[in-house]
Amino acid sequence: MSQSTAPAASTAPLPPIGVVGGGQLAWMLAAAARELKVPLLVQTPDPDDPATRLASAVISAGVRDAEGTRRLAERCSAITFENEWVDLAGLAPMAQQGVTFLPSLTALEPLVSKRGQRELLRHLNLPTPPWLPLSELLVPEHSLHPHRRRDDHPSEHGTEHGTAAPAATAAQTLHQGTAEGPLELHPGWCFPLMAKAATGGYDGKGTALLRDRTDLDTLLARVDPHEWIVETVVAFDQELSQLACRDRDGKVLCYPLVQTRQHRRVCDWVLAPAHVPHSVEAFARNIAVSLLTALDYVGVLSIEFFYGPAGLQVNEIAPRTHNSGHVTIEAARTSQFAQQVRIVAGLPMGPVDLRVPGALMVNLLGFEHSEAGGEDAYRPERRALAALPGATVHWYGKRGSSPGRKLGHVTLLLDGQHPAELQAQARQRLEAVRSIWPLPPP
Repeated sequence: MSQSTAPAASTAPLPPIGVVGGGQLAWMLAAAARELKVPLLVQTPDPDDPATRLASAVISAGVRDAEGTRRLAERCSAITFENEWVDLAGLAPMAQQGVTFLPSLTALEPLVSKRGQRELLRHLNLPTPPWLPLSELLVPEHSLHPHRRRDDHPSEHGTEHGTAAPAATAAQTLHQGTAEGPLELHPGWCFPLMAKAATGGYDGKGTALLRDRTDLDTLLARVDPHEWIVETVVAFDQELSQLACRDRDGKVLCYPLVQTRQHRRVCDWVLAPAHVPHSVEAFARNIAVSLLTALDYVGVLSIEFFYGPAGLQVNEIAPRTHNSGHVTIEAARTSQFAQQVRIVAGLPMGPVDLRVPGALMVNLLGFEHSEAGGEDAYRPERRALAALPGATVHWYGKRGSSPGRKLGHVTLLLDGQHPAELQAQARQRLEAVRSIWPLPPP
């Protein structure tokens, strides 16, 4: 099925573009590039990565191998990224020498860590759950009770006669307290809390629910608190996602807002469009435009939201194509992947409205440990999914299966004329998918 309904700008051959990464996102970028007749090269160390099957050429190098990216740049007009785990320092000399990265390294810098995202959102006065660096969550009890004498709670870790104690690590200090006494939660904070690794976490990895002080102490025993943040646990009615894009001329387009559902902190399904008040849609678009413009960001970007009693709050920002945007391949006039290829290749952006009343995308998550993989795995289940009304199956061809691993997705087009009808259809389609492809076990 076509990924874009917008015409190419010219019939002249287009210069190649590059993608750092070779997973399923790069694979879908490569598929879109083929339809647009844009040569696409990928940089990956694994010859079996999904994108290698469709790429025009492969640079065999790790995704953080700056020399590999330099070789990629020698053959491409511009380079984009499959994910945000980018070696900004290693790539900076290339940017200074004129290599075009889209989005730019400057735009990516505040987005490659969750702490950087939170600081950016605070600077722009955009809503997000209350947060703190994990290293600042605990404070000396004496600072909470300044009128209490310090010797009411002598430290177990001091020494006699005023001799200095050995220097402690940050984690040890948070565990054991300081000379000022035991440590307590920062004023205004209480359990439960959600802790997140500042970098590297995805699909539920790098997160920890802190139900009490025991959970906190367990986390502190195994991580560097300076590399984590902690947030209040948000009460929400829906999780939403806003996909947006900005071209080199500064034009911004926003796809329809979608609803998402997580299973064990991994995306389970996406429903387009989301059924929310118009004011919420407008606010989500305004947040996206503000972010893209403030960063001078060029490319596709996704913003995940919580929506509930506290209103709309930004959860995370993904500076790339995103799982919540897979639904656009069949449901939108221009898929997120075709849009990213267009922007990087310097082509005009395509229209972003839906071409159908609605659509449901369901991730095909691994539900067992299995060596089965590749193009031949789970063929009976895939055939049954493809036979469902309005269904298109995308199979990534990864090697092996494990619970929660993203192996593919299925998109089911909906034709209801009203939100309630679309939601009822989506529930029926989801039940049909679940009868064929179960969720991973607890």
